[in-house]
Amino acid sequence: MISPQFLDELRARTMLSALVGRSLKLQRAGREFKACCPFHNEKSPSFYVNDDKGFYHCFGCSAHGDAIRWLTEAKGLPFMDAVKELAAAAGMDVPAPDPRSAERAEVANSLYDVMTAAQTWFVEQLAGLAGSDARAYLSRRGIDPATAIAFGIGFAPDSRGKLKTALASFGNERLVETGLLISVEEKEPYDRFRGRLMIPIRDPRARVIAFGGRILGPGEPKYLNSPDTPLFDKGRTLYNLDRAGGPARKADRLIVVEGYMDAIALAQAGVEEVVAPLGTALTEFQLERLWRLVDVPLLCFDGDGAGQKAAMRAAIRALPMLAPGKSLGFVLLPTGQDPDDLVRSGGRKAIEGVLAAARPLVEHLWQTEYDAAPLRTPEAKAGLKQRIDAHIATIADPDVRRHYAREMRERFDAAFFAARERRPFVKGKPFQKGVKSRDRQIPPLDSVRAMQSRGIDPMYERPIMAGLVLHPSIVLTCGETLSSIVMSDLTLDILRNVLLEGAYEGDLVEIGRVDTICQSAGLSDVLEELRSSNSHNRLAFSFLRSNAEPERARRDLAMLIEAATARPELAEALAAATARVAAGGDEESFAEQARLNRAFSEAKETLMSLMGYDDD
Repeated sequence: MISPQFLDELRARTMLSALVGRSLKLQRAGREFKACCPFHNEKSPSFYVNDDKGFYHCFGCSAHGDAIRWLTEAKGLPFMDAVKELAAAAGMDVPAPDPRSAERAEVANSLYDVMTAAQTWFVEQLAGLAGSDARAYLSRRGIDPATAIAFGIGFAPDSRGKLKTALASFGNERLVETGLLISVEEKEPYDRFRGRLMIPIRDPRARVIAFGGRILGPGEPKYLNSPDTPLFDKGRTLYNLDRAGGPARKADRLIVVEGYMDAIALAQAGVEEVVAPLGTALTEFQLERLWRLVDVPLLCFDGDGAGQKAAMRAAIRALPMLAPGKSLGFVLLPTGQDPDDLVRSGGRKAIEGVLAAARPLVEHLWQTEYDAAPLRTPEAKAGLKQRIDAHIATIADPDVRRHYAREMRERFDAAFFAARERRPFVKGKPFQKGVKSRDRQIPPLDSVRAMQSRGIDPMYERPIMAGLVLHPSIVLTCGETLSSIVMSDLTLDILRNVLLEGAYEGDLVEIGRVDTICQSAGLSDVLEELRSSNSHNRLAFSFLRSNAEPERARRDLAMLIEAATARPELAEALAAATARVAAGGDEESFAEQARLNRAFSEAKETLMSLMGYDDD
């Protein structure tokens, strides 16, 4: 009652050595595991488990089987109970009973026979007189005869009925169902593949389930794959997975290329751990398959625009699925080259060179978005940050998402904000406990003046830090702006850094946590000074009042941080624009001066209104 496709998927998702290892003590033996056979008494191990092939075998008693048979024979479970147990562990739902399943299973088995017969016929055509042009094409592509045989490459003559005639014993219905014939209403079915180099596509058990056809001369489409059939789902299939699984586990590396000709060329050069999707972007199912083999598969797509877009689509699709230790690497090929070109021009050494320089997903994501558009204006920079934040928000795993947010924040700061001149923060050891802030080491006067020249007005430093102590949720909301501020007061500068560290580590959630974090950093007296100044000086900022409405307090504090940070930058830009106008600037210079003048006035008005006592 269970379809062969479901059982194949179930076996593929089950690590046989892990299943058997629950009952037997397995020992590594090369690419296999060995143990004393549980089916007969023996003193030396003759029972072997092979994960690549998905079966166990005993050379003593000839016991042989897969994951399902292990549970039925070694554990005594009924067949359906074994299937349900494996499905639950693999996160699969067992299909509901269907009276037609047995009939479909019988049909599927006959379809495999059809595909095997077609494969044999295509290989015969390549070796015959009709295959001379195809053999010449393989020679031009650098594919030697031994590789062609290993990959089962064949040839489909340029005829509408030769395959149909050769496989007539199977009947047109079966040939249409496997995608070998095209059926059109009121017309005789005819061969789908004509005048093409034929490349068999196999499932993980090495059974032919589809074909890819490459045209030999000009014409479209250049590549033609079988349609989806009862045997073949292109979104769930990876080309060459049956050959690449073992080498991938051995090398702890798996390379994904765009097409099967790239995969064949790399395998011929000695890089066997390579697979390819089949004319579509990588799907979630294909990504899961890749991660079952290795933790960080390498995407090696063409160096043209289409290849890079495909790589970015794969990156975006992978983000929600990222988990600790599971990611992607991206290989950058020279512009206009594909892996096949690179291998033919430089051999294995050339491809190994670019594989060694693969960059991680986080770097690829940042660099691709950074290069997507000019970043000459504040609006463009804000657009970059918005795009990056949107990508990060799709990551489901909270730990991975938090690390991505922090990594991207550091990259953004490095790209757009000058390095801050302050003492490096070491968690828990910024100061010696018991030392008052007035006794702490103060930087030289020249250093302070340099910091002030690029920082906010010192009159806003203390209110901002006092506000953050009272409303710590704003630290993360305004994290990018806060991290760019340079403060003249070294004590406040380090306190700001401590709060940022706490916010990005996820510890700074409520006011009580501020005290705990600052106490562990030796900053308790700084908090007391800030709170004391609030109560005695009656500062007018709304967010410092004891009866402040929380939502308005947070809003005003955020506005103060943004305005206080923007004003010095606007003043500097306005001075530069004014100098250009005075030097005889053009109409664009006058317009820029006017724009900056308005922005500077608005920032000043915002600051004045925030300092007012009027609630309106």
